Amino acid sequence: MFQIRRIHDDLLPSNRHSIEQVQLLMRDRFPDVLQADIDGLPGKLRDPLKSKLRSLLWVAEGNHGELRGFAYAKHAQDVGLFWLDFISAVRDGRGGIGAALYQRVRESARQLEVPGIFMECLPDEKDQCSSDAAYKENVARMRFYERFGARPIIGTQWQLPLPNADEGDMPPMLVFDDLGQKTVLHPKETQLIADAILLRKYPKICPPEYRKAVVTSFTEDPIRIRAPRYEVDETIANDILKIPKDERIVLFTHASHNIHHVRERGYVESPARITAIKRELDKTELFLDGKVTHAPEAAILAVHDVEMVRFMKKLSESLDDKKAVYPYVFPIRNAARKPKDLETRVGYYCIDTFTPMSKNAWHAARVAADCAYSAARAVVEGAPMAYALVRPPGHHAEYGTYGGFCYLCNAGIAANELAKLGPVVMLDIDYHHGNGQQDIFYKRSDVLTLSIHGDPSFAYPYFCGFAEEIGEGEGEGFNVNYPLPETITVERFLKTVQKALKRAMEHKPVALVISLGLDTAKGDPTGTWSLGAADFEAVGKLIGQAKLPTVVVQEGGYDTKVLGTNARRFFTGLWRGHEI
Repeated sequence: MFQIRRIHDDLLPSNRHSIEQVQLLMRDRFPDVLQADIDGLPGKLRDPLKSKLRSLLWVAEGNHGELRGFAYAKHAQDVGLFWLDFISAVRDGRGGIGAALYQRVRESARQLEVPGIFMECLPDEKDQCSSDAAYKENVARMRFYERFGARPIIGTQWQLPLPNADEGDMPPMLVFDDLGQKTVLHPKETQLIADAILLRKYPKICPPEYRKAVVTSFTEDPIRIRAPRYEVDETIANDILKIPKDERIVLFTHASHNIHHVRERGYVESPARITAIKRELDKTELFLDGKVTHAPEAAILAVHDVEMVRFMKKLSESLDDKKAVYPYVFPIRNAARKPKDLETRVGYYCIDTFTPMSKNAWHAARVAADCAYSAARAVVEGAPMAYALVRPPGHHAEYGTYGGFCYLCNAGIAANELAKLGPVVMLDIDYHHGNGQQDIFYKRSDVLTLSIHGDPSFAYPYFCGFAEEIGEGEGEGFNVNYPLPETITVERFLKTVQKALKRAMEHKPVALVISLGLDTAKGDPTGTWSLGAADFEAVGKLIGQAKLPTVVVQEGGYDTKVLGTNARRFFTGLWRGHEI
């Protein structure tokens, strides 16, 4: 058994290990490749704009993470080029790896909306081969690709020998796979693609006069493709390819959120929020359901006071189904003088009068934390993106207090787990300031906290979120607030997101945590801004273009008429920005 996954970068340990195995296999199977090119593979993945060719890597791995094969391609979005560079499987006698890898590459190419896959193959004409063995090998390779519908382009000078080529060298054919799209190639766009291949992939060996001779030879309209010579598998050649599973966003949610339902007039944090979002997400192919695992208590206590956690659990378990406890007295924070009565003590830990403790509040909050923890673990283990679709929300829960509908800081739990691997950025785009994560990480430099929100002079939580709050001690400079006016344009919001992302990249993070508030939408009962569905997609795309392993944790958003649509559009933008 094996699984195939895309490697986006070398930021996570699991990815670094896989890349090292790929480099070993490349040295073994492709001895003519320059050592510097193999050594530079991690940097090419990390810098997608280098040489105007974005590097793409897939690995086939066994159950224990051992490499079974890989595929490596390049993408140039400006000219619509998708170039397959290498594909190889280990020599262990087991078949099917190469075919599975190539089909996986085809799926990705379709998502990039390119005309097809271009590649080079040595000629399968006997008189162009140096030996019978080379001929048989070339025929086998071409037969493999033609099964998928890939065939050589003919009627051009692509096989023109290089000026300094050794006599007897076999110039490769240019092969094209239309991905079952029935693509017709025309001279103008194909010349651009051919020029990009020669200029960006072979800049040191293709002089300008050679490049011009080859590129201008693409004159026939349409460009001719060789007739099928081997057997084509119509089923796979014309398959309608979908988003590959390993490039989907892993979704973590749990039905237990429903048990926490405050049935009071005006209480907007309801189970209908999750239903509205999930209904819209199910209309897409962007998500893959993940298995929620129970977060260890240590993960909770790493970001929250143990006494507060035990208090919430004990009080919640002591209540019956019909009782909800709100604070009615707010004792001065004096650890030596905490009220002994549990219900009186609520005001010691709760910062407002609208976040009740009930029989089910603790259990729902704990399950939400489990989802966020599971999302972080999924990213640690190699998922490019994960989403914790949870309620109650969490970004107002500080180290030792809860409030604002929040009991545990879900995003903080995820960020702390990711921070074990290196620097992490938290970006909060909820309408309200993320005071919880600010408080938890205020004296830490490993987690950079950024929050875009309504100015606390008019917006909850009122007492923090000001621009001058920049962190303390080791954390000085690692907390950044972007308080904005009560009424803003969409353009200003997007520029602020760009500004925050610029600061985020300066932190050189291994991962990004997004506290996703959809209460910035027009008409939300808790906000005053006016973002629409297209704006949320634009925000998502900006964040996705950071190309970082990303965990998204659901926070606010209370207008269920538009909540689902706005979430769907945000994730559409996020996925396209990250993958394309």
